[in-house]
Amino acid sequence: MTKVVKFGGSSLASAGQFAKVGKIIRSDESRRYVVPSAPGKRNAKDTKVTDLLYQCYELAEAEGKFMSLLKKIQERYDAIINGLNMNFSLNKEFEVIAENFRQKAGADYAASRGEYLNGIIMANYLGFEFIDAAEVIVFKENGEFDADKTDEILSRRLENCEYAVIPGFYGAKEDGTVKTFSRGGSDITGSIVAKAVRADIYENWTDVSGFLIADPRIIEKPEVIKVITYRELRELSYMGATVLHEDAVFPVRKEGIPINIRNTNAPEDEGTLIVESTCRQPDYTITGIAGKKGFVAVNIDKDMMNAEVGFGRKVLSAFEEHGISFEHVPSGIDTMTVFVHQEEFEGKEQQVLSAIHRLAQPDSIDLEGNLALIAVVGRGMKSTRGTAGRIFSALAHVNVNVKMIDQGSSELNIIIGVQNSDFEEAIRAIYDIFVVTQI
Repeated sequence: MTKVVKFGGSSLASAGQFAKVGKIIRSDESRRYVVPSAPGKRNAKDTKVTDLLYQCYELAEAEGKFMSLLKKIQERYDAIINGLNMNFSLNKEFEVIAENFRQKAGADYAASRGEYLNGIIMANYLGFEFIDAAEVIVFKENGEFDADKTDEILSRRLENCEYAVIPGFYGAKEDGTVKTFSRGGSDITGSIVAKAVRADIYENWTDVSGFLIADPRIIEKPEVIKVITYRELRELSYMGATVLHEDAVFPVRKEGIPINIRNTNAPEDEGTLIVESTCRQPDYTITGIAGKKGFVAVNIDKDMMNAEVGFGRKVLSAFEEHGISFEHVPSGIDTMTVFVHQEEFEGKEQQVLSAIHRLAQPDSIDLEGNLALIAVVGRGMKSTRGTAGRIFSALAHVNVNVKMIDQGSSELNIIIGVQNSDFEEAIRAIYDIFVVTQI
């Protein structure tokens, strides 16, 4: 069996956390490929190393006085090395970083050094081979990730490498320019490595014991999801659930490799298993609840619009003209509603409304802002009657007015629109009706 293991920043924030990680890796010889993040916060008042590196590079670009902050960053790494009683130094690496900062190597290069340096420490600590991600993770000249070339290079590099550390978050263009993924991109690197070695499982270690049914800031001690499909995860991640980077599922999904979300601080917990498909029945009708605030409903009325060929295309063209993407488009016989992000829409609202009138000639348009969208996701809903009715009943019980409800054809998710002010209350009511009453 071959496992790829990725450890997040909180798992590698200090020497004590490093020691926990080392114990986890050494406890299972199938954990052969390790993808580390940069050191995260050691406490609530601390700063992530990646953020310090961004700040340091800004100083280098602006006035050149960055060495004192770079020294503080080196002290973070030295504390880890000394705390692990290791006999090596990162002095040469920091000399190179300082020179590259002076040469204005770029913000992506600066941010990537967090993972790069942590990877060197991890490789030395474990006795694994260190492979610089810049040599095996390829980006095209336009900055787009080159999945095919990466898979070819990485597979070949790891074919005869039994144990290795590959830093997360970054790669490089063909000219050697370092390029990073978006924040949280170490999840993606782990998935890419898992695909390249055709791993049996990709373990993603973080500071929670799996994917939670709902946001713990809203629901006190929500239940952990034991098994979730890639599709369910995508729906929840898109609507704000943040345990795993939403793009991390794509490389492993193609190979059918499961992802296991685990807790570094509670390694005995099974965590959440993310799979392509499963015959295992979920513990509850729903798998999870997630949502976002800050939407506008653009309500368009026109008699007999359902008989007008191309009406929907004309309306959506008005949004496209002004670079605005839509979230959901529920419709009726004479009505059509387009949900968009309020922050994105507000500065262009009159231009968009004028474009809708010009292109689609509606009878009237009405706007309603300060709305939230909540996704209720679950493969169990397909075989359970009355799910939407239970949601309506739960929300009515707590006096939450439903502005919109939309169910996808897959019956995998139901989207509910409510006022921003009702967002938390609505999530609590849905959680209670589907989870608390079944425990």
